[in-house]
Amino acid sequence: MPTRRDVLIAGLALSTTPAMAQPASGRRTFTILHTNDRHGRHLPFDVSGGNATAQTGDHGREHQEFSRSGRIGGFGQLATALARRRAALGRDNVLLVDGGDTFADDLLGNLTRGEAVIRLMNAVGYHFMALGNHDFDYGVERTRELARIATFPMRGANIIERGSGRPFIGEATLLKQVGGVTVGLLALGYHNTHLTGSLDNVDGLEFVSGIDVARRLVSGMRGKAEAIVVVSHQGSKVDRKLLEEVEGIDLVIGAHSHDLITPPERVGGGWLVQAMSDGAMLGEVTLAVQDGKVAQVKGAMHELWSDTFAPDPAIGKLIARLRAPHGRQLGDVIANAGERIGRQYRSESPFDKLVCRILREATGAEIAFMPGVGYGVSVNPGPISREALTTLLPHPSKIATLTLSGTQLHDVLEQAAVNLAPPAPLDGVGGLIQSDGIAWSADLRRSAGQRVRDISVLNSPLDPSRRYRVAVNAGFLEGLHKFTTFANGNDVVRRDQRIADVVTDAFRKAGTVRVPALGDVKVERETKG
Repeated sequence: MPTRRDVLIAGLALSTTPAMAQPASGRRTFTILHTNDRHGRHLPFDVSGGNATAQTGDHGREHQEFSRSGRIGGFGQLATALARRRAALGRDNVLLVDGGDTFADDLLGNLTRGEAVIRLMNAVGYHFMALGNHDFDYGVERTRELARIATFPMRGANIIERGSGRPFIGEATLLKQVGGVTVGLLALGYHNTHLTGSLDNVDGLEFVSGIDVARRLVSGMRGKAEAIVVVSHQGSKVDRKLLEEVEGIDLVIGAHSHDLITPPERVGGGWLVQAMSDGAMLGEVTLAVQDGKVAQVKGAMHELWSDTFAPDPAIGKLIARLRAPHGRQLGDVIANAGERIGRQYRSESPFDKLVCRILREATGAEIAFMPGVGYGVSVNPGPISREALTTLLPHPSKIATLTLSGTQLHDVLEQAAVNLAPPAPLDGVGGLIQSDGIAWSADLRRSAGQRVRDISVLNSPLDPSRRYRVAVNAGFLEGLHKFTTFANGNDVVRRDQRIADVVTDAFRKAGTVRVPALGDVKVERETKG
């Protein structure tokens, strides 16, 4: 008997564009320019080597960092780079696409509920976008509204409306004529979106396997297009599995994992690219088509350094207009950073360690936990603006307190170890759970359930039978990142306090902010990833 998932996938609709004419002979080329995981970043930001964004300088994953110090990114710089490449290649030979997690996770994004970035994307001429998990941060209806504001399709073939069984917002595929080539575009969202934020934000939607969806759709697209391009917010590990398992895909433009994949990586029968994150990079991929098939793929990455790409004046004026009504909030300085305060995703995170310490002090808890999240730009030494802090704490998440037994705490940490080394790529969600007040070690080479050891709470060995006072991001009570143990705690109190507000108040009181000592979490890995 077919499952509900089978019915949903079978209900996905292909574009009604007529079948393509007989492919032209001769060699033709077209270029795709691509970005991903902007997280609302619309201005240049300062970086240097090491921990400059959430997933650079992180020893828990494959190493990547910026090549030098300087200011990078920004829509003004992007517009200049686009103008240069379109002039060199011919505007009709170029597509501009985005891999999602685009318009939220930023103070201006929050104040305009995503509209500011959509207006800027319209202005620079995007053609297509895959919806990421954070593109639902303002709720399903707001995402619909932003899709109407956008002059380009925002899609996700595996994001299904429960009522109709059809893809969210619109058609699952798009055919475009670029450089004399019929290009088939397919957008895939993140299958674990419901495990990465508030369930209220995705009410009425179901997120299914993009690989299963692609199996159903790509063969039908192949009869209409000479080149099949998937814009994917699944993460590079799942994208590699997609290319290995689904025939007919020529190129996957990736997102979600914030990887720098250049030049294009050959996987299975196609190619994979990704342009890091935060609008710092503009990816470029050129495909040559011969007799209706992709014959060659080559690519490059443009680092959008401010001293290389002067900001486009028109885009600069638009940014100023979008920011003007919110000047007081954007310019509010709340404290000073005595050192660089960064976030890490798959290892112990300086910023999140600091947040957990603040939550412990604010609630009287012995232990505090925060989810391991992969977005955010490091706070550099000097003034900390509310805008800078919001890149790291953009959501209205609230505090919950509860008690957990020592045995339950062990279960939480075993789930954390599973998240770091899931049994299959599609099972992965979230980074390393962040904490304060608890120290532990894990060996990811061991079997699941037997990885965690040497647990102590406030320098005393964990007592399995004792109950401990714990403060958490309240999302954990809903199963955020597959942590189900928190919902079984005792003495649960959902506090009407936003974590960002508590941290802001603590920063103001401190004046100068520094990171607590790290080293409470030790993870042995077989391979980096």
